[in-house]
Amino acid sequence: MELEDQWWKGQLAADMYQALRYKELKLPSYKGQSPQLNLRRYFADLIAIVSNRFRLCPAARHLAVYLLDLFMDRYDVTVQQLHMVSLSCLLLASKFEEREDRVPKLETLNSLACMSSMNLVLTKQGLLHMELLLLETFQWNLYLPTAAHFIEYYLSIAVHEGDLHDGWPMTCLEKTKIYLAKYADYFLEVSLQDHVFLCFAPSLVAAACASASRLILHLSPTWPPRLQRLTGYTWDNLVPCAEKLLIAHDSDVKEASKQKCQQQQQQGQTVYPSSGQTVTVSQYLQRPSVEYPQQAPQPGLAPNHRPSSYLSCSTASLQAANGPQHGNTQAISASLDPKTNIPNRAYQVSMHYPCAAPCFDR
Repeated sequence: MELEDQWWKGQLAADMYQALRYKELKLPSYKGQSPQLNLRRYFADLIAIVSNRFRLCPAARHLAVYLLDLFMDRYDVTVQQLHMVSLSCLLLASKFEEREDRVPKLETLNSLACMSSMNLVLTKQGLLHMELLLLETFQWNLYLPTAAHFIEYYLSIAVHEGDLHDGWPMTCLEKTKIYLAKYADYFLEVSLQDHVFLCFAPSLVAAACASASRLILHLSPTWPPRLQRLTGYTWDNLVPCAEKLLIAHDSDVKEASKQKCQQQQQQGQTVYPSSGQTVTVSQYLQRPSVEYPQQAPQPGLAPNHRPSSYLSCSTASLQAANGPQHGNTQAISASLDPKTNIPNRAYQVSMHYPCAAPCFDR
């Protein structure tokens, strides 16, 4: 069904949102007690890689990881079984969230390069058995809201023509919306990589992704009243979750900068030290200008000035509109030693963009 241009203004969207908010109050409890918790990121990355290979929607990917988290929290599963569980979670989630013709087929799954590297062959009987076990575990209820189910509703009003960019009025509202949506997608993927985000309500994680995106893009006010009314969350409610997202973003940016310097050194290029001070996350969140600023811009700053720590952006935030493509499929073939070979976040900053991302014009 094609959505209307302003679908979020209708009563149907409001009713769906309220139903999701009510449902999230009854989500199963998560204790983080799985003996294989140190392998969680590896299998979350596996789900992300396969899901992007089949261009599944974010809701299917997030639901799959959430099903995996709940299942691992309740059962002691061997590593070999976890491969089957992860892919079965993805299949169930895609059947629940996607059209039938987009659900991955068994033959296609077995033909993936990462499957042969893991020495894993899926069988119809094995998948059916695992899917049945998963459904019985969740009492045949897959209606489990995740942050991906809320983010689009929040993004519908996340940017307004009255917002300021670096203290100046915006001249390109549509471009700002595109950048904000891409950053929100990136932060959504960040939230998948660490089970600590499961201690927050999915609607709060989605709101924190929107607020962190506005922070990165220097939009003010950071958390405008319209978003506070829509989400029901104040800025103080979002800070603990948003801070974790921004810390992960800073870590990605530093890693990308480090890899870029190493590449330049290997190519014999001169590496110049970065000028300007790096703004830490705690300083960034506590700056007086973050809360509803209406400042005039400093005359000494160029229009495209940015703090050096926020010049780069993740692959998820700047991929083309058809979604990010992963370049770390081969990493799945590595052994499962959690300290050395588990890949980092599924969306690394430097994977496709070795240089700083261009800033949008006001």
